[in-house]
Amino acid sequence: MDNLRISLVQGDTLWHDPAGNREYYGDLIAPLRGITDLVLLPETFTSGFSNDAIGQAEDMDGPTVRWMREQAAALAAVVSGSVQLRDGDGVYNRLLWVRPDGTLAHYDKRHLFTYAREHERYAAGRERLVVELRGWRINPLVCYDLRFPVFARNTLDADGRPAFDLQLYVANWPAARAQAWKTLLRARAIENLCYVAGLNRVGRDGNGLAYSGDSAVIDFLGAPLSECADEEVVVTTTLLAGELAAHRERFPALGDGDAFTLA
Repeated sequence: MDNLRISLVQGDTLWHDPAGNREYYGDLIAPLRGITDLVLLPETFTSGFSNDAIGQAEDMDGPTVRWMREQAAALAAVVSGSVQLRDGDGVYNRLLWVRPDGTLAHYDKRHLFTYAREHERYAAGRERLVVELRGWRINPLVCYDLRFPVFARNTLDADGRPAFDLQLYVANWPAARAQAWKTLLRARAIENLCYVAGLNRVGRDGNGLAYSGDSAVIDFLGAPLSECADEEVVVTTTLLAGELAAHRERFPALGDGDAFTLA
């Protein structure tokens, strides 16, 4: 593992305006070429978190996937964020992991937010995704997944290596529940002996909900390496591979965890 540079792009997403958001976020990330390895955009960054945005859902050959490929190539970095995407008979809140060479992986949000009736319009994913970048194993998740520690739990492979070294959350997490966001990001980092990055939006959406940002990169002890306030900001943080390895060697708690399977 090499050190890893990660950029949090905490923006004020435009409501139901995919083209406008591509332009907006494109301007925010353009200066990142050469100074980052991974760019994180918010959940549903082309529309805001909206059940009604299902009518604008694109497919995997649509303009947003093409745009993300263009951005990843231009920045020479992975670009990741979630959008509403139609696949077969369903529309998913799909996190895309787009590499500079144009290849991609995706994760479909498993835990749909019933409080906002997301489950009535969108299809749920099932499988967890782990991707690799610069020797790091990375587990990207979406917003409400943060509240479900069993699905987010780190385990040891047969060779004794942790399943992931960095866990990511892209979100539209309202300011009214900001304390839960901050607390749970730290809990996931501590219990999984990994770095955690949480990327949230700011501003007010078309439903009148306010978002306070509070994006952060948290180390394996639960301490913040970077924290964002309630403002549009792009922050790049370097994750130190050697410090993570040394902590895991000193404190090998993952080996004492309980075996389990997910239905």
